Amino acid sequence: MNCDRRVLARLLATLGMLLVAVLVSNAQQIDPKTYGGMKWRLIGPFRGGRVLAVTGVPSQPNTYYFGATGGGVWKTTDGGISWDPLFDKQPVSSIGAIAVADSDPNVIYVGTGEACIRGNLSFGDGVYKSTDAGKTWTNVGLKDTRHVGAVIVHPANPDIVFVAALGHAYGPNTDRGVFRTRDGGKTWDKVLYLDDRTGAIDVVFDPQNPHILFAAMWEGWRTPWTLNSGGAKDGLYRSNDDGTTWKRLEGDGLPPGPLGRIGVSVSGADANVLYALIEARKGGLYRSDDGGTKWSLINDDHRFRQRAWYFTHVWADPKDSNKVYIANTGLYRSIDAGKTFERLNAPHGDHHALWIDPGNPNRLINGNDGGATISIDGGKNWSTQNNQPTAQFYHVAADNDFLYRV
Repeated sequence: MNCDRRVLARLLATLGMLLVAVLVSNAQQIDPKTYGGMKWRLIGPFRGGRVLAVTGVPSQPNTYYFGATGGGVWKTTDGGISWDPLFDKQPVSSIGAIAVADSDPNVIYVGTGEACIRGNLSFGDGVYKSTDAGKTWTNVGLKDTRHVGAVIVHPANPDIVFVAALGHAYGPNTDRGVFRTRDGGKTWDKVLYLDDRTGAIDVVFDPQNPHILFAAMWEGWRTPWTLNSGGAKDGLYRSNDDGTTWKRLEGDGLPPGPLGRIGVSVSGADANVLYALIEARKGGLYRSDDGGTKWSLINDDHRFRQRAWYFTHVWADPKDSNKVYIANTGLYRSIDAGKTFERLNAPHGDHHALWIDPGNPNRLINGNDGGATISIDGGKNWSTQNNQPTAQFYHVAADNDFLYRV
């Protein structure tokens, strides 16, 4: 009896497969001309999505740019009232870093691939350059870096650029570390490389002396089921010769390793003052008053180190060496060298990016998980994020009504 049932089941399954094959072969083919005139169009919603990269233009007070993790590069010339997409024709839409050349604001560099390595991240294909303020773009290399933490442009020479490349998030590769170009992206030198697991997450100039740079190296990687943040070679590195050679900063007040993710910033008001936000077990906000030789732990508030692999961002104010900003679930500011912080009322939560106008520190643009937002009064008021159709969607569906609802 059981044998007969198995035979019958197999027979029915075979007949079912044959029926499906017949139906498919006889299915009516739709003439492509029927839908050939249809084009994609934006129907909204105009809601901002996650942003890790922002910048303004010091010489153009109403011009700003942001890079979304799933929406490409956007530009405003009216102080955030409206935004225009600049990157729709490029093959990638995940932006990790963006920088405008101070000496020529028509020159923009974009590092693709987000470096805040959450589980659902998108990778990029290197660095893009525009010489016409974002109208057109050219990929200038570093295609296998995949995730870029920072891009900085020499203040006096738009052809000198440094890139902090994290590298592959899901496996080892050698295209990671700090890269430098001196010819506008035609060629690149890997100037700081440690191993195929440790990449660069941040790089900054000394604002008063661009021959001096600081970089943060991080062994950060993940799999679909786990995440690693921290390794033996994590650390802060300093170069005194335009990035040609580097020295690791250790001891003298810095915590023991593994250090994990690090954010670093040099004060524009006093180049001897550095801030470093360090993930380590004994980490927190550290400050140096002698150019990075000796350090002191200023603040170990856990609010600034939670989900450190996703945040760990710090910026020194360009005019006041005792003013410093930290981005985490909120955007925080200290006016007493990091001892205490107030939370600014920037919209949305989970903050990742901040640009401070070096000539007017009241002028800010912030990037967070709800988009980009601008303040011109030092963070008291902010522009809307409901004019940026960059939100990341996980599902979409339409019903059968006419007109249909989405």
